[in-house]
Amino acid sequence: MTTPVPPGEPGAATRRGAPIRVLIADDQDMIRTGFRFFLDAQPDITVVAEARDGEEAVALARRERPDVCLLDIRMPKLDGLEATRLLAGPDVADPMRVVVVTTFDLDEYVYGALRGGACGFLLKDSGPTLLAEAVRAAAAGDSLVSPSVTVRLLKHVTAPRQAPPAPPAPSPPLHEPLTERELDVVRLVALGRTNAEIAAELYVSLSTVKTHLSSVQLKLAARNRVEIAAWAWQNGHARAGT
Repeated sequence: MTTPVPPGEPGAATRRGAPIRVLIADDQDMIRTGFRFFLDAQPDITVVAEARDGEEAVALARRERPDVCLLDIRMPKLDGLEATRLLAGPDVADPMRVVVVTTFDLDEYVYGALRGGACGFLLKDSGPTLLAEAVRAAAAGDSLVSPSVTVRLLKHVTAPRQAPPAPPAPSPPLHEPLTERELDVVRLVALGRTNAEIAAELYVSLSTVKTHLSSVQLKLAARNRVEIAAWAWQNGHARAGT
């Protein structure tokens, strides 16, 4: 089930100005149809392949070389976590950009997806706008993790394992410190705000928020929102008013 778009190297779309080529893998026909309908309506995105199970997803991805693969977790034959590892894992010579989109936000799924090489993790109820934003971020070499997942996950990541509780140790000083505005953005990421909500709260444009986030990721050497928010929690920037 493919659209006749010439295959290319992942990320090539952003370099040549062509539409971002996307593969959708989900065992539910309605989900695939909904994702395709919305993404194909975007002027800079085109769906080039669909898969009903993990094995088909891996085969199609290797053949079509899409810029971004959207993978569900619970699929027959091969689940999305294993498919992610085969397409983007540390042992893959030429890894692809994978975004996991699922109904389930269990800790083991989030950790498994990110460890397996996924550059994004979204819940299916995140909405079409965030879905398109995740595709564009992945194609550009960035990462996006659903804000609701970020906050819930960090509460687990930073929670003390044993009593008595102790605050997490601050990270080493940065070679290049964050600006006050970048710290504002980081604090809001840690509180689970979307990019649009951050823009509204700080009275700046969405593109300005994205610029700040790119700078923050570079300075913190962070791969995604979870790592940005983890830094904020570890260094006392995760509470309103800090």
